[in-house]
Amino acid sequence: MTTTTEKHILDAQRDHPEATGTLTQLLYDIALAGKVISSKTTRAGLAEILGATEEVNVQGEMVQKLDTLADRTIFRLNDHTGRLAVMASEEHAGLLDIPEHYATGKYVLLYDPLDGSSNIDFNIPVGTIFSIYQRKSLDGPGTMEDCLQPGSELVSAGYIIYGSSTMLVYSTGDGVHGFTLDPSVGEFLLSYPHIRIPKIPVYFSANLGYQRYWSDGVNRLTDYLQGLDGQIKGLSLRYVGSLVADFHRNLLAGGIFYYPADGKDPRLPNGKLRLLYEAAPLSFLAEQAGGCGSDGRQNILEIEPLDLHQRTPLFIGSRDLVLKAQQFISELDR
Repeated sequence: MTTTTEKHILDAQRDHPEATGTLTQLLYDIALAGKVISSKTTRAGLAEILGATEEVNVQGEMVQKLDTLADRTIFRLNDHTGRLAVMASEEHAGLLDIPEHYATGKYVLLYDPLDGSSNIDFNIPVGTIFSIYQRKSLDGPGTMEDCLQPGSELVSAGYIIYGSSTMLVYSTGDGVHGFTLDPSVGEFLLSYPHIRIPKIPVYFSANLGYQRYWSDGVNRLTDYLQGLDGQIKGLSLRYVGSLVADFHRNLLAGGIFYYPADGKDPRLPNGKLRLLYEAAPLSFLAEQAGGCGSDGRQNILEIEPLDLHQRTPLFIGSRDLVLKAQQFISELDR
């Protein structure tokens, strides 16, 4: 029997009699945004939306045209529903308030509209990452406190990857499920139920071009993963440079992705990746699939965020490998 995202979400809702259906509708709206963005990414060259705008975002990065399109699509499909108290996007410095003439709701949506967007012009997979929290404030417009919550408080998280096919992967805290978009019917159909990271890892993913900047502990990990110390056979290196794509592959095949802190840029002492928009939601998924995420010293989901655009080192994937990374870092990077 074919299972759509709507049916899957509604079936899961029946297991929670207290559910109001609001989260179900919010997830379906995110899936709709993914369909819209997918239709544009697959036609990017034809629609003349490849390349950069003349804008620089809060991260100091050139804004791609598809970044802007994805960001606006997600906001406009969610600003009027009455389900959200506030939103925040990797592309904006501050909060994205719900317009005054619309009602506010009990959920908070944080999102990276198009992760890996620097790869758009080269036809490399990119993706949307999202996090959903319950608001902390009681009513009215959402606040910064509503957004600065640790990953342990996540209600749901997921991503949509735009590659050779478009897939939605999400969790509401009861396992991880993957859906593939069937363009002939315009629906996401369940293709990967109850995803679990395989016990035996296959790949490691890291940009070895920066290895000379890494700490002793991270270099020890890299030697271990390649089998240079003889402890394991060695894993295959696969690195796309698009976090969603690298994470998605390792989620299905087993392995570890890492982007450590390094000394190549004094402005980024904690590495490149964002805690709220990338590390926390993907670590939530990894944990739900039997893996975990760490900053090299503690579980990502335990970190209390202090800033909307806080950065963090990230080691994520197979649990045993992430714990091995923590071991080497604790032993060698005192």
